[in-house]
Amino acid sequence: MKRTANDWLLDTFAYFFLIAIGLMMLLPLLNVFSKAVSEEWAIVSGKVGIFPVGFQLDTLREVVTSSTFSHAFLLSVGVTIVGTALSILFTAVTAYPLSKRFLPGISFVMVLFVFTMLFSGGLIPNYMLMRQLHLINNLWVLVLPGLIGVFNLLVIKSYYESLPEALEESARIDGARTYTILFRIILPLSMPVIATIALFYAVGYWNDYFGPMIYINDTTKQTLQLYLQSVVMEANTSTALTKSVEDMMNMSPEGIRSATVIASTVPILVVYPFLQKYFIKGVLIGSVKG
Repeated sequence: MKRTANDWLLDTFAYFFLIAIGLMMLLPLLNVFSKAVSEEWAIVSGKVGIFPVGFQLDTLREVVTSSTFSHAFLLSVGVTIVGTALSILFTAVTAYPLSKRFLPGISFVMVLFVFTMLFSGGLIPNYMLMRQLHLINNLWVLVLPGLIGVFNLLVIKSYYESLPEALEESARIDGARTYTILFRIILPLSMPVIATIALFYAVGYWNDYFGPMIYINDTTKQTLQLYLQSVVMEANTSTALTKSVEDMMNMSPEGIRSATVIASTVPILVVYPFLQKYFIKGVLIGSVKG
């Protein structure tokens, strides 16, 4: 079809609108990044906007080499890797029988899952349950409660339902059992949606702040987000991170806060480009086949 002038005008307006929204969302991040790499005198005098004033990496280097930051960073990496791997495994395995509508009582089981997505027991009952399970101040408390996300479960279930049933039927004729079909046929074909859900889980575990704040009281077990919160809230952050009196005089608390935010944000941003192609395909393929 030949595009009219109104079509071009509408597309131009849409692109400009989306670009403007994108720039508005980037402005706070650019401001934080600029403060992390700008000279300290410029930060203290309030001259840093969206562009750095001067350039230095001493603040970032000081934050990254801090033993407290490194310890919290490694804990967050461990929780994210273990939590994402277990969540993907349990979610993918749980979604497989739920995708078989011919199983007796499967509708009732689905109602139970959806009910937990809409209603929660509340903070106090959850805390009491974690305490009875002896999970307080245990890093497993950051993994087990959110092991299966119902929304992610429904996404994988819908993807399974879009796969041809002939694949499973031919495998059963050849003598393959249920677990063989799932792990050798279904899961390899579901890599786009698995990668997409893995990204969702990884971001959720990495950014989890509320869970550590409620269940972790031991300062030696605080994750990166909890450490970041303590850095942002402290009035004189530099005393906790710098190594000498001279360093404390040359680094502002605002610069250290910004450097800590950047250092905790970059890892998850680095992961996204490797999963981008799977992310786009996993989001769109269900709508095309469904």
